[in-house]
Amino acid sequence: MACTAAGITYRQLDYWARTGLVEPSVRGTLGGARLYGIRDILLLKIVKRLLDVGVSLQNIRLAAQHLRMLDQEELTGLTLMCDGATVYECTSPDDVVELLQGGHGVFGIAVGAVWREVEQAVGVLPREDPATGETLMVHDPRDELARRRRNRAG
Repeated sequence: MACTAAGITYRQLDYWARTGLVEPSVRGTLGGARLYGIRDILLLKIVKRLLDVGVSLQNIRLAAQHLRMLDQEELTGLTLMCDGATVYECTSPDDVVELLQGGHGVFGIAVGAVWREVEQAVGVLPREDPATGETLMVHDPRDELARRRRNRAG
């Protein structure tokens, strides 16, 4: 399910977990299947996009470590800019303009937009009970996250 939401293959997911690039924060492999939270899926999606534009794995690891330290509000207000080698953090439109005027940044990721994509993708996937590993139906009353989304939308 994390692969589907992030748009990656299982091989990528497995490799990134084994190498510590993006590890599941809800449940690791010791308790059975990995269980990824929405922030993990966001990070998976960002890592994929950075790899797709040719950023080195070393620079992606640094960016991922930094992103893990930010709270949701900081993440959703962030734009990552990349010149193919270096990843820059921009927290305001002025930062983006300054970076572009300096001749940097040819690729941008609006993290807030990616967050919304992940929320939408996750909202249509079946859920798993973290305690039992049982797959829950999308509208299962035990699925608190889906219930909150329905309440917020309705």
